Amino acid sequence: MIDQITVFLENSEGRLAALCRTLSDAGVNMSALTIADTADYGVVRIICDAPAKAKEALVAADFRTVVTKVACIQVPNRPGGLSDLLSVLDGLNLNIEYGYCFSVKQDTAVDVLKISGEAEEAEATAALEKAGFKLLSLEDLS
Repeated sequence: MIDQITVFLENSEGRLAALCRTLSDAGVNMSALTIADTADYGVVRIICDAPAKAKEALVAADFRTVVTKVACIQVPNRPGGLSDLLSVLDGLNLNIEYGYCFSVKQDTAVDVLKISGEAEEAEATAALEKAGFKLLSLEDLS
């Protein structure tokens, strides 16, 4: 499991740019960024090289920020890669709150999953590793 930064961002002009500038000024490098929005605000999720430093910089700049544990799983970047991963988790009776993917190399993708509950996270991790999937650390993403 790695630390993901989640930022609750006012849905107004320039806020995303300000968030990214804050991280840039702090020397934080992002590997992934995803945004889910409503009419009033967005939820920005970030995987970066220095989550504690990112949170500190964002809080100092008055952004509402939390750190969340997520699983980053390496999968083959091909049709069915995510399906194969989810097939391992199917039947474990766990809740995947959300997920997103990004490609790091032509043949490798990363699937990020937020799984509800510590016991469920441990069960999912064990099942994925047993099936041959690699759970990534922040160092693996650098």
